[in-house]
Amino acid sequence: MDFKDRLKQARTQKGLSQSKLAKEIGMHVTNISRYERGENKPTSQALTKLGDVLGVSADYLMNGSTEDMANNSISDKELLLQFKKVEHLSNDKKRIVKELLDAFLLKDSIKQQMIL
Repeated sequence: MDFKDRLKQARTQKGLSQSKLAKEIGMHVTNISRYERGENKPTSQALTKLGDVLGVSADYLMNGSTEDMANNSISDKELLLQFKKVEHLSNDKKRIVKELLDAFLLKDSIKQQMIL
C-alpha cells in the first residue's frame, strides 16, 4: 500500500471527507485530493498535521509500519487500543502482560484439545 492509499484509508476510517480533513489541518481540499491521487506528497509539517487529525503516525502514512499490520489484522478495535496502551508500559509490566496472554492462550488451547 502506498502513501496515497494509506492516507485515503485513514481518512475514510475516521469518517472524514477530503474537505473536512483539509479544513481540520488548515489546507485547501485540492492538496488532499492531489495527495490521494499520488500527484503530490505533503511537507513534513503537513504530514504531522495529517497524522494528528487521523490518529496515525507520520511514519505510518509515509512508510507503513507494524501498526499498519495491526490495524489491518485486528478487527476488534477495543483489543487493538488495549495493545497500544500496553506498548507504553514499562518492560517489566509488558513481560507480565505477555505471560498472562501466553497462559490464557495455552489454557484455551488445552481446553480445545480436550473437546476434540
